[in-house]
Amino acid sequence: MPPVAALVFFVATLPVAFWVAWSDMARMKIPNAAVMALAALFLVLGPFLLPLADWGWRWLHLAVVLVIGFVMNMGGLVGAGDAKFAAAMAPFVALSDAAWFLVLFAAVLLAAFATHRGFRAMPAARRLAADWQSWSRGDFPMGLALAGSLSLYLGLAAFGAR
Repeated sequence: MPPVAALVFFVATLPVAFWVAWSDMARMKIPNAAVMALAALFLVLGPFLLPLADWGWRWLHLAVVLVIGFVMNMGGLVGAGDAKFAAAMAPFVALSDAAWFLVLFAAVLLAAFATHRGFRAMPAARRLAADWQSWSRGDFPMGLALAGSLSLYLGLAAFGAR
């Protein structure tokens, strides 16, 4: 992805990423509006930042990841919001970067899990966000890792580290 495109996508998607991470930690839900906002950003900005053929083909990424996410959700492996958000993220990732992105996602997932569980074990942190559902539930707010992965991927691409 051209660095300028990655930078514009990074800046544009960052508020949505924060929204998703916050919402998933606080309510253990990723709002459909956030999923639609992310897809809308690619719809509106993509034609100006990517070659039209590339932009068009990347919508296939959304469809493929949505089907995979739907199957994983049916198997109880991921939440529906996680599957939908991952699908909305997919067009932002170049096909040639897919394997690298999965490695990045695995690293971010491990770091997010360890960080979340570490803060959850600290009474002072729990008091700062006493109403967060993710502190007391057994499942993990995957939106934290998904949003972090997208932001890190786009940020690295924007600044030439990928």
